[in-house]
Amino acid sequence: MAMRLLSPSTPPPLFPSPGPKPPASAASSSYFSLRFRRARAAAAAGAAAAGGPERDGGRFEGEAMGGAFDRGLAEIARKVPLFEPATDGELAAAAGERPLPINLELWLHRAKVHTRKFEFPEAEKLLDKCISFWPEDGRPYVALGKLYRKQSRFDKARAVYERGCQATQGENPYIWQCWAVLESKGGNIRRARELFDAATVADAKHIAAWHGWAILEIKQGNIKKARNLLGKALKYCGGNEYIYQTLALLEARAERFEQARTLFQQATQSNPKSCASWLAWAQVEMRAGNNTRARKLFEKAVQASPKNRFSWHVWALFEATEGNIDRARKLLKIGHAVNPRDSVILQSLALLEYNYSSANVARVLFRKASQIDPRHQPVWIAWGWMEWKEGNARTARTLYQRALSVNSTNECAARCLQAWGVLEQRAGNYTSAKRLLRSSLSINSQSEVTWMTWAALEEEQGDPVRAEEIRNLYFQQRIEVVDDASWVMGFLDIIDPALDSVKKLLNLDQPSGPARQDNVKGTTEPSSPTVRSSAAGEYSETSATGGSDTSDLSSNGGDGGGEAAEPPGNGFDLDGFIKKRLALDPAELDAVLEGSDPKGVVSQRRKRRLPRKPLPLLPVP
Repeated sequence: MAMRLLSPSTPPPLFPSPGPKPPASAASSSYFSLRFRRARAAAAAGAAAAGGPERDGGRFEGEAMGGAFDRGLAEIARKVPLFEPATDGELAAAAGERPLPINLELWLHRAKVHTRKFEFPEAEKLLDKCISFWPEDGRPYVALGKLYRKQSRFDKARAVYERGCQATQGENPYIWQCWAVLESKGGNIRRARELFDAATVADAKHIAAWHGWAILEIKQGNIKKARNLLGKALKYCGGNEYIYQTLALLEARAERFEQARTLFQQATQSNPKSCASWLAWAQVEMRAGNNTRARKLFEKAVQASPKNRFSWHVWALFEATEGNIDRARKLLKIGHAVNPRDSVILQSLALLEYNYSSANVARVLFRKASQIDPRHQPVWIAWGWMEWKEGNARTARTLYQRALSVNSTNECAARCLQAWGVLEQRAGNYTSAKRLLRSSLSINSQSEVTWMTWAALEEEQGDPVRAEEIRNLYFQQRIEVVDDASWVMGFLDIIDPALDSVKKLLNLDQPSGPARQDNVKGTTEPSSPTVRSSAAGEYSETSATGGSDTSDLSSNGGDGGGEAAEPPGNGFDLDGFIKKRLALDPAELDAVLEGSDPKGVVSQRRKRRLPRKPLPLLPVP
């Protein structure tokens, strides 16, 4: 029987598998298996062509073919793109069918991630897809409206909110409330009131609508109306930290500090993790002159929320006011280490260094803060003020122009124009100074400092009659805010009368302090620009992640304003706290401040995360 031998130089033929032939559907789904077989054949052919009839060290050419085969597969894997199968939701959307409800949650999350990364077109596309498949759900309308607000596309935001209210038949209070906030920020107060009213009609237990409406009335000077709205919020929604906090701040504004303390206790009991309540309480105690209690409240604030930027910032401002400069500097450095992208903390640190160190150090910090957030106007204004104080008028004008290029119609622009007007007045450019001061008053006509600066300018030019006219004009057009205590009469059915502290609050025989009247100061020089307003005006929006109690604060209500200052850090180990809770070394705070990159700043704490545990080794067979 004759046998035909194959030549060593030719590859062996590929015989088909004895199994049954796969159907067409299986062949179409085994795309990568087909590519694998073809690659194997090509690699085998290449190896055979490269090899010869000889053997190497007793090894057959099959092993050499295997090496070439592996190299060929590696080359193919490098060229073939990764396969990403489409999700069921995308397939259903492509087919025109309604996807599963889980895809709504997934797309909303992806849209949130895209928004955080400033990938607005991708987020808008996903939200439009959510609205097309789930028009009855209010969340996509709220998210898309906020997305348009971030891009200053207010007309499109209004259109989205209106479409959402129509699609949900006016029963979604969140859309009404977001629309009301949009109109409130745009200055359409009457429309905002109507929308807030619609939100409360849609859901009487929607506390954000009651609170937002009350804040709107407070800004308009309608304190009695605001109290009525906050009382309704407590009646329909129960105890809430933000409602108690706002009521406490209204009491503190009227110098009724005992009532304010009682309400702050209610706020912290409602949510002991609220850093905003602790900070607001601490600032009220600062105003009352109770520095010991204020310091303890600041300690509780940072314990409740160690990462909160406002807690470190406001505490540092308090210590600087008390003359504890080193303590304030350390607190600001801790705040920067925890929040390296916060330009406000660097601005306060720069002003502190300018007042107590040198202007060159302050310039470095101002430059770093402006690089972190170029659209933060107070940084440019404070930097320009410092350069003016140093005698660099040209640099100060450039910095003021940079601040106005960000926004020329808000409150920061009014302060910038007022400071620039003082600069021109000191330089002898009276015409430019008057024009700048008038521009500032066109933005904020209630600024007492600007009116008095203008009057002093007229007196300096030898026109006391015109100066007196300007002062009279200010007193005629200013808005008087009248507050009274009559609101407590009908409050027994709103707050739980079983609370002893609330009963004490509602004691009408207790005299309340008279409303405080600020003295008019006709200064012509702007004071050192601080960020107390920006720090204290925003912290009420924050949340916290810790807890505390008020047991050690209830017995310190009678501290007077003439008390001796408590030694900073007494009873609170700041260094140990930041080591344990923030993984920060107190000796490396200066290094963290100097080594932070403004363009790609990353928290040093994140770099020192605990290393991941190595995967367990599998037993070798």
